[in-house]
Amino acid sequence: MTDPLLTDQAAERLGTTTRFPRRLVAERRIAFVKVGSHVRIKASVLEAYIEGNTVQPIRRRRSRYGKAA
Repeated sequence: MTDPLLTDQAAERLGTTTRFPRRLVAERRIAFVKVGSHVRIKASVLEAYIEGNTVQPIRRRRSRYGKAA
């Protein structure tokens, strides 16, 4: 199966306005495909971008001792 090229769906997938993916492209922070004068983002590239920018929570160890009074 081919990797679909996204336009406005990229912004929808990110939960942002269309301006944000355009800025990512303009700043060369995400790979894109140029079809004539149109810019498209591959779905796999968008998923990799999301995965690469996902911040994992910090797992703090609980102290074995309670707080001192």
